[in-house]
Amino acid sequence: MDTVRIRNAAPADAGRILEIYAYYVEHTAISFEYQVPTLTEFQARMKETMGRYPYLVAEAEGKILGYAYAHPFVGRAAYDWSCELTIYLDPSARRHGLGRKLYDALEVRLKEMGIQNLYACIGVPEAEDEFLTNNSADFHRHMGFSEVGKFYKCGRKFGRWYHMVWMEKIIGEHPSGPEPVKPYCY
Repeated sequence: MDTVRIRNAAPADAGRILEIYAYYVEHTAISFEYQVPTLTEFQARMKETMGRYPYLVAEAEGKILGYAYAHPFVGRAAYDWSCELTIYLDPSARRHGLGRKLYDALEVRLKEMGIQNLYACIGVPEAEDEFLTNNSADFHRHMGFSEVGKFYKCGRKFGRWYHMVWMEKIIGEHPSGPEPVKPYCY
C-alpha cells in the first residue's frame, strides 16, 4: 500500500465513505449505531465536521480505502483544545498501515490548529466475539493513546452488552495562555 494518498475528503466522497461505514454498522459493534444513515444524513454529518475539523481519506488507485476525522470533544468552549477522533477502513484494507497513515496525517493537521489532546471512544467486548474484538483499542495503544476511563456494559447491539473505553493522547504542551484553536482550512 505504498501508493496510498492521504487527502482531504470532499462532499463527492460521501457515497464511498458511507459504504465503508455501513459495513461497521451492519456487521460489527464497532459502531453502536443500529441503522445505516441515509446518504443525505451522512453528507450533513460530513459538512458539519468539515466546517471546523479535518476529514481525511486514504486513497489508492482512485479508490477510497478508509477515512478519519476529528470532531468536538464534549462540545463546550472550554474543551476547544481537545477533540475526538474517528477512523474506519474498508475491511479489505486493514492491517496494511492505512490507519497509521491516516492518524499521523490527522495529528499533524490538528497540531497546526492548536489542538492539545486527542480522544477516542471505543467499544470493547467483555470477551471477543464475531462482532467486536479488542483490535481498535490495541490500534490506539499502538498509536500512543492510553486508556483513561471505562464504562461497563453501556452499549447493547446484536443482543449483547459491550463496554466502552475512553483513550487519550496528549499532543500539545498546554501553555498557560493558549492561542484560540484555528478552524481547519480545506
